[in-house]
Amino acid sequence: MGQDVPSSHFNKQDFIAFERLLQEETDLLQQWFVAGEFANEGLTAGFEMEAWLIDNHFHPAPVNDEFFVRSRSPMIVPELAKFNIEYNVEPRLLRGDALAVLKREIDHTHHLCHEIANEMGIDVAMMGILPTLSESDLTLANMSQTARFRALNEQVLRLRKGRPLNLTIQGAEHLRASHFDVMMESATTSFQIHLQVPPQQAARYYNAACIVSAPLVAVCANSPYFFGKDLWDETRIPLFEQSVALRSHESGACAGQSRVTFGSGYIQHSLYEVFNENLQCFPVLLPAQLEDPEPMAHVRLHNGTIWRWNRPLIGFDAKGWPHLRIEQRVVPAGPTVMDSIANAALYYGLVKVLATQTRAPEELMTFSVCRDNFYKAARLGLRTSIPWLNGETVPLSILFVEQLIPMARQGLMSMAIDVADIDLYLGIIEARVRSGRNGAGWQRDYVAKYGPNFNALTAAYLERQRQGAPVHEWTL
Repeated sequence: MGQDVPSSHFNKQDFIAFERLLQEETDLLQQWFVAGEFANEGLTAGFEMEAWLIDNHFHPAPVNDEFFVRSRSPMIVPELAKFNIEYNVEPRLLRGDALAVLKREIDHTHHLCHEIANEMGIDVAMMGILPTLSESDLTLANMSQTARFRALNEQVLRLRKGRPLNLTIQGAEHLRASHFDVMMESATTSFQIHLQVPPQQAARYYNAACIVSAPLVAVCANSPYFFGKDLWDETRIPLFEQSVALRSHESGACAGQSRVTFGSGYIQHSLYEVFNENLQCFPVLLPAQLEDPEPMAHVRLHNGTIWRWNRPLIGFDAKGWPHLRIEQRVVPAGPTVMDSIANAALYYGLVKVLATQTRAPEELMTFSVCRDNFYKAARLGLRTSIPWLNGETVPLSILFVEQLIPMARQGLMSMAIDVADIDLYLGIIEARVRSGRNGAGWQRDYVAKYGPNFNALTAAYLERQRQGAPVHEWTL
């Protein structure tokens, strides 16, 4: 969810005060990077899983207020809409049985959410975009009762001067829509993969995360339908980018950048470049007067209102020592916990190899090619070809089998991850690639066989999700 704020209304003085503190903290942050003030605790994994609350007709159930009262778990938190929740796991060093432990944790929380939902007569779904969602669900009445979200909506509309958010997505079909608040963002739920990285290699890890975003979004795609239209394999990507359609300052080198973005380029020296870009390029959205602010509170709050698909984060350990994380945001929620852990294992293995190989892969692929690969893969999924590091354009299905899965195995082995877990999760990825059936593929196959009955699609999806087998094994 990000940091909450004490109020949803701001005045000019709030902006002046916040901008002064943001400048001071950004200057201090630069000193931290120069002095090497960040902890190096080893590669550490963490997840955030967003999910839907749905009623017995498979439509969104805007009841997360009651859900949180019943759960009383700090690991389950609000999202933008009352029909969304998010659950988290404790960070874990990437070694040995880390993947198995993380799966047990997310399984436990997922089962707890199901138990609470059953008590309430509803259900929980992990799905990038709920196919039964309608425009009438995306109202401010269904916004979670959190000051941060109300403030975000107010400030987005202020900066847009009341202009509607216009959505246009060209995929297998064409969708046009207009909306007057930020609630379209709540139509996108994701599985956010966190990786705490060594500070001296953080730039390399960030660049590697950008490069692997294309194959990752293709193999994980699970969001083909929105408002009854067949669009991209991972429609979350254009939908999120257009649902908070704000640009950077209108002058300077960063003019025209979106706040939901793949980024402006590779990191050259350190992740400070991103935080300085935040300061220089993007107007403050939430100028909250924070009571007893933690270190870097204003830098972190501002960073949380700029939604890079790969977002650097600053965190603090129990002793107050700062560390650096990269949040990979391209992966959708679902189809199952097993699929999600496989997606994370693939990502962790790939970035480890690319970030530590002798020649930096960003020297072999321009950022513009990297970005183009990402949007093409989000649109077409495993059916497309992309130029890879040797300059050759390769079908993704071949790239995975011949290069990416072996590379991910090498990366996981170098972290001493249990071999049985490596075999299990990368085996899931390979079977998914060979079958061509990720979440998006299964949903389209179902509609091709039974027609566009999205209630029936969602019911069938949930039945298979509860059974827990990875999506490539799902029947029609």
